[in-house]
Amino acid sequence: MYEVHDLPGLGFDPFLWESLSDAPVSRIRLPHGKGDCWLVTRYQDVKFVTSDPRFSRNVLGRSVPKMTKHFIPLDRAVSFVDPPDHARVRSVVSSSFTQRSVDRLRLRAGLLMEGLCVDLEAAGAPADLVHHVVSPFALTMISEVIGVPAADQPRVRDWAQTVLTRASDEAQAVQAEEAKQAARDYFRQLAAQRRTEPQQDVMTTMVAAVSAGRIDEEELLALATLMGLNGWHAVCNNITNMMYALLTQRHLMERLRRHPRLIVPAVDELLRWIPHKHGVGQPRIATEDVEVGGVLIREGELVYVSYVAANWDERVYPDPGRIDFERKDPPHMAFGHGPHACVGPLLARMEAQVLLSSLIGRFPTMHLAVAPDEMNWQTERSHPGPRRTTSCLVALPTSQNSHTDVSRGVV
Repeated sequence: MYEVHDLPGLGFDPFLWESLSDAPVSRIRLPHGKGDCWLVTRYQDVKFVTSDPRFSRNVLGRSVPKMTKHFIPLDRAVSFVDPPDHARVRSVVSSSFTQRSVDRLRLRAGLLMEGLCVDLEAAGAPADLVHHVVSPFALTMISEVIGVPAADQPRVRDWAQTVLTRASDEAQAVQAEEAKQAARDYFRQLAAQRRTEPQQDVMTTMVAAVSAGRIDEEELLALATLMGLNGWHAVCNNITNMMYALLTQRHLMERLRRHPRLIVPAVDELLRWIPHKHGVGQPRIATEDVEVGGVLIREGELVYVSYVAANWDERVYPDPGRIDFERKDPPHMAFGHGPHACVGPLLARMEAQVLLSSLIGRFPTMHLAVAPDEMNWQTERSHPGPRRTTSCLVALPTSQNSHTDVSRGVV
């Protein structure tokens, strides 16, 4: 039985570590649902399963073993669609997340961080880094890309918190369903507004795609909800965890302060190192017999992969528990792999680069205001991280004399 237990800080799941070492392709039982399933953990095997068309993501409507009792899927979500329909839907928004598109957003990100750093300093010490900086930064960036007005952004954040928290009982499951429906209703209204008042945003792009017959209205709503909720939730927690790693390993923070050009590789190494997800994600189903890592998986059997485990595979990443900003190993899989890889990794990377560069440049002596063992961690959400309250991740800013120009983001 694979059960995800509360782990201290950013501790690596011992079950996944044992699987990597002893049983990289193994039969497991999850806490909920009937029957066993396969778990694949090694880097090369995970790459194979996630890119081979014989493993389908179309499992909606099936009874599957799962990590949580209450599963709240986003209706018509592209994550459950196989090619070629998957590529058709994804292509509508992919151009908004290219390197050129993200580069155009970098200046805006730097200016936004400048204002948030001022707010953090004004809050006085100790101040909550998540509340004052990381959360509003991630929320504003994805909201502006989609086209969500500033006044509506807190609602999107609250829906994400509810939908992406593991429901422990029927009442919480109902709340999650209601929040999901509220988000869909909101994006439906926003789409209707863009039909008469087009803007330079992704929602306008999706509305035009519906009019052109490339996608339908339900696919638009699924895309908008997925991007809006995950675009804040995942980025906020990942960047918060990066800051926690740097604040608890001061030599890494000091290295970035002395060598700011290391920010770019540092972000990728932190993405590899941080266990960005509790448990396992969505399953795949074998559409025919397939051999994986020397093990035969039969047609109709369900398979889970662990990107977290793959990123710590010591056959690919020597000494995987050490953060090394100068690694020359293969690309990590924090954003997934294959057709279903995240559509916005370039945006997420840029946000992390700008935020880390800004904070390290402006507040070189920032440090945790509580001992690491006093931190309060959220374990009931899909992405782990410190809770967004003033009792958890706090930092001590220095005076304004430490200010540096961060309007360009990474320096």
